[in-house]
Amino acid sequence: MKEWEKDCPILLTQRLISGKWKLSIIWFLAQNNVMRFGELKNAFDDSLLTQKMLTQHLKDLERDHLVNRQVYNEMPPKVEYSLTPTGKSFIPVLEHMEKWGQHYMHIHTDEA
Repeated sequence: MKEWEKDCPILLTQRLISGKWKLSIIWFLAQNNVMRFGELKNAFDDSLLTQKMLTQHLKDLERDHLVNRQVYNEMPPKVEYSLTPTGKSFIPVLEHMEKWGQHYMHIHTDEA
């Protein structure tokens, strides 16, 4: 935890989930329980998410104890990603964000 985050849980949370794709990664893992790298990459439908960015986000999420990386000792190497208990505890936050987003879209549908 960074010094400036010790007094503000909002700033800590913001750092943990900052990054264009982190919330989506957490969401996909919440929906699928376990995913391999290629499955995660394909879940983004040829978006602008590069392999390098996905790798970096997964490393960040693993470092921050939100995602678990399981490496199997076989050839070719098999790696699976899943949410840690801490990552799973974030799922209700994502679900609430989804509901809020649906509410916002409903209210502001005619504005675009």
